Amino acid sequence: MALRGNLIVGQSGGPTAVINASLAGVIEEAKKHSEVGDLYGAVGGVEGMLREEMVDLRAEGDGVTSLLSRTPSAALGSCRKKLVESEYERLLAVLKAHNVRYLCYIGGNDSADTCHRIGRLAAEAGWEMRVVGIPKTVDNDLAYTDHCPGYGSVARFNAMAVRDAGLDTAALHTVDRVKIVETMGRNAGWITAATALAREAPGDPPHFIYLPERTFDRERFLSDVKRQVEKGRGCVVAVCEGIRDGEGNVLVSFKHDVGTDSFGHKQLGGVGDYLVELIAEGLGIKGRFDKAGTIQRVFGLAQSEVDVAEAEMVGAAAVQRACEGVTDMMVTLERVNQEPYRCETGLAPLADVANAERPMPDEYIAPGGNDVTPAFLEYARPLIGGPLPAYARLRMSRVAKRVEAQHQQPRSDCD
Repeated sequence: MALRGNLIVGQSGGPTAVINASLAGVIEEAKKHSEVGDLYGAVGGVEGMLREEMVDLRAEGDGVTSLLSRTPSAALGSCRKKLVESEYERLLAVLKAHNVRYLCYIGGNDSADTCHRIGRLAAEAGWEMRVVGIPKTVDNDLAYTDHCPGYGSVARFNAMAVRDAGLDTAALHTVDRVKIVETMGRNAGWITAATALAREAPGDPPHFIYLPERTFDRERFLSDVKRQVEKGRGCVVAVCEGIRDGEGNVLVSFKHDVGTDSFGHKQLGGVGDYLVELIAEGLGIKGRFDKAGTIQRVFGLAQSEVDVAEAEMVGAAAVQRACEGVTDMMVTLERVNQEPYRCETGLAPLADVANAERPMPDEYIAPGGNDVTPAFLEYARPLIGGPLPAYARLRMSRVAKRVEAQHQQPRSDCD
């Protein structure tokens, strides 16, 4: 006999360019199941559930979900809330009061832990409720899934950003000879690694990529930069905000406790500025840094078509599996074919997902620790949804000189 009751869906953690596509997948699939009654959206994730702030998603217009899939950020509002023991009973009381029998939660590791605890509490209280997690994180560091919805779009953004930063640097390489591009990433370098997808020809930037999976060596870094600058046309470096020194310490982080969330995650950022100073002091070379910040994870124009489709797919799969009786699991993506690329959904226990983190594997990192391998490019390329926009490359056929230079005209050091 089918479990009849209401469904609630929430969004948690850092918003992405496609998290709303997962929400759309939940909404559309829930409408297909007669056992699902009311369809609630938690305003601000578990914080909204605690406050009993919910919206009626069935009241939205018929065409809203197609537009929702193309809308970045978290339409219901998100949170970074770690529930304390005393709050779980309140949360369960709210869910029972609204006859919630299905809970779908879109988030990462911490969200998986929250879902697992809610489901366990409900079972202990004798309240039958099916809890299914929906993967979401631009960091791409969830275990048990080939990749995470949100990653393909942030990868596309950073590939385009580094390609454009490279053109900027090549144009003014006689003035600004080095460009540092800082990307997001706490413990895993998946986002930074994706900048390698900017390369279309040998010698294209980024010239070096530094990831938190490898110890950052200042002298090696300066040697790399110096060698590239001497080749001409400038040097572009992609660096993860979470890179660490030989003692495992993050090079740069926010200095005040107000930058630490309830899960103990300290705010990172500033490594680009630090490296520009290091280059100036160590090499006497002028550089600049670019840092997109949180805009990189929600930039709508960089949405990957593959990312949107898969985000919808995992949202729909969560409802399907819950209605089939599945609980305490997270939907996963399983790559079943590379050429042509195709993924299917699977399942992983929420408790396992919550207690695991997936860094970049060794086979994806170049032996020198300052680049990625072809194996990573093969893994990541299908996720960004097709080639980057086409750019022109001038042949630069030189015209023969007719006047002998009598003296060198000084260059203008303009920005």
